[in-house]
Amino acid sequence: MTDEFLLEGGRGLLFQRSRALNKSLLAGELTGSIHPAFRHRAAVPRSPLSRLPGRPSAGRAPRTCRRHGGRCARSPPRRPRLRACAVPRAPRFPFRPCRGSVNMAAAPGGRPRCLLWAAVVAHVVASGAGFVEDLDESFKENRKDDIWLVDFYAPWCGHCKKLEPVWNEVGIEMRNMGSPVKVGKMDATSFSSIASEFGVRGYPTIKLLKGDLAYNYRGPRTKDDIIEFANRVAGPLIRPLPSQHMFEHVQKRHRVLFVYVGGESPLKEKYIEVASELIVYTYFFSASEDVLPEYVTLPELPAVMVFKDGTYFVYDEYEDGDLSSWINRERFQGYLHVDGFTLYELGDTGKLVAIAVIDDKNSSVEHTRLKSIIQEVARDYRDHFHRDFQFGHMDGNDYINSLLMDDLTIPTIVVLNTSNQQYFLPDRHIESTEDMVQFINNILDGTAEAQGGDGLLQRIKRIIYDAKSTIVSVFKSSPLLGCFLFGLPLGVISIMCYGICTADTEGEVFEHEGAKRESGDRELTDEGSEEEQEEEKNGKYTELSDGELKQKDIMEKKKD
Repeated sequence: MTDEFLLEGGRGLLFQRSRALNKSLLAGELTGSIHPAFRHRAAVPRSPLSRLPGRPSAGRAPRTCRRHGGRCARSPPRRPRLRACAVPRAPRFPFRPCRGSVNMAAAPGGRPRCLLWAAVVAHVVASGAGFVEDLDESFKENRKDDIWLVDFYAPWCGHCKKLEPVWNEVGIEMRNMGSPVKVGKMDATSFSSIASEFGVRGYPTIKLLKGDLAYNYRGPRTKDDIIEFANRVAGPLIRPLPSQHMFEHVQKRHRVLFVYVGGESPLKEKYIEVASELIVYTYFFSASEDVLPEYVTLPELPAVMVFKDGTYFVYDEYEDGDLSSWINRERFQGYLHVDGFTLYELGDTGKLVAIAVIDDKNSSVEHTRLKSIIQEVARDYRDHFHRDFQFGHMDGNDYINSLLMDDLTIPTIVVLNTSNQQYFLPDRHIESTEDMVQFINNILDGTAEAQGGDGLLQRIKRIIYDAKSTIVSVFKSSPLLGCFLFGLPLGVISIMCYGICTADTEGEVFEHEGAKRESGDRELTDEGSEEEQEEEKNGKYTELSDGELKQKDIMEKKKD
């Protein structure tokens, strides 16, 4: 059993083996026989719990097993026969200890068996990685022979690490289902050329590779959603519905159902072309007119129909425009439970999204009233608004507040334009369906005030808001880490600024003192020069006066 389990692997197989073991143990308990896994155990002393009333004492010898002809550790005392209606409780997984609380480590062979079970369980946990292949550069040449579901990841990416256990579960499930899709993963940083060839721009990126085509997965990163995507894309583009029974079965499984009715035509070629583009979002079927329900009436054939919201709608080329745009708009129900992934997908439709922001856990009148108003408008005014509006509700205001960079109080109603990030808020309280219809008409005719947008100021506001939100979330989750991440750089910058400012001040003081000293020296030298100049002037005056005297003497002599 262990060899077979190690070869096949899987948690489901472990559960099946444990159920078989439990059934055999239960049969042994009812019939007085013993499972072969426990035949090697010798009789062991009973614990003090066995001395309770109704239990045999520790000194009493165990009863003789009729089947084995000797003493057996699991031979229970005689019990009255169980009636047919009595259902005994099944032993616990993986087995129930013998009566008398036998210690597995004390029993002969107990510790090796416990270690074996621990090794088996550890193998099951690690076996998921065995169903996911690590891809390298040879994958580029060998991939076209099979259908591959590949996760392009980066070793340092936190989202990639979070996806890894889910991806291992996907590999196990696809192998157990017998799916032709092979599951693999590739380090996009080590094989960047192959990743860029497939258009990988972020991590993680999930793609299904089918021949020369590559399909991107954009849904929630859960096991069921990823497997459903792989099965949908790996199958045929157009799935035929040969009978009414098959049509009813498929209609129960799918909330939105696109069906082509008719034979070969240009419309069918266009339908196949659109299916190859939008198969990542929804299924596409074909059927004959006889397979359709009796309440369906078609104006002409061929036709493309969509079944949703308990009714059906027929594509009209003159009113609905391009077939691809019509299918892209109609692939959602009229009323949705909106979340982040749904808003992301609704951005491709070009519709405005009218959302009732409420608390699902709050059953007050105001919360239920706004939700019912949106549902009534989506149902009763479909013909008026379904081409331009998508209706739904959102649980909580955390996501919508981060999207709008605003603080909305719940319950409230907001209309989002996912194409340019604008939003509209009602200027008055919505009391009835008529008020909601009036609010929608004001948006359509342009009288309602639009807020937000994707302008330059809004982008700057978004950068500031994201930085603030990141800092707040870090401090809330781990205050010490926040202090280290943001306090240490701020402290270093503060010390550097203080050093720069202090150095400039001291330099200015030294320069000022030096200037004073230079000015003092200059004053002293100026004073000395002035005294010398006065002496020179006096000397000149003296010399000039002597000369004049001599000239006077000469003149007087000439006169005489």
